[in-house]
Amino acid sequence: MERDLAPGEWAVLGLLSERPAHGWALTAELGPRGELGSIWSIGRPVVYRSLDLLAARGLIEPAGREPGRRGPHRTVYRATEAGRAAFERWLREPVRRVRDVRSLLLLKLVLGARSGVDPAAMLAAQRATLVAGVEALERRLAASAGTEAVLIRFRLESTRAVLRFLDGLRERPELASAV
Repeated sequence: MERDLAPGEWAVLGLLSERPAHGWALTAELGPRGELGSIWSIGRPVVYRSLDLLAARGLIEPAGREPGRRGPHRTVYRATEAGRAAFERWLREPVRRVRDVRSLLLLKLVLGARSGVDPAAMLAAQRATLVAGVEALERRLAASAGTEAVLIRFRLESTRAVLRFLDGLRERPELASAV
């Protein structure tokens, strides 16, 4: 069974769903100074491993070669139809764990905005997932005590904070669309 793609791999696939690129250009976009790198930064070796993995899974394919400035030719990749479909499905899937919202949800919002995806459905699905989580945590909190109660309270308040963030984005959709 294949493992799920890691956030950096989704970021590479998302960029290649936008337009063909070579690894060096992807590395710049995903570096600490790049737009996506400010959310999920990955280094050059990880970018190239991601390209290998995505190609092996049939999600991207070579689209040509460009001359390198000082070295060998660079292979330009593009997303396949299967890759674009997988990326679009991933964008619609809500983030399951609150601890992953900072990285995954923000990554999805930025990639979605860059791809012209309306964030309303993504935000609604994410909100529904978190509301269910709040309800489950409230039930667990009522039946817990001591250290467990403290930890559950923390998770509950963290989840509520993310809900407030989502509600703010839903009230001002231009924020979510311009991420």
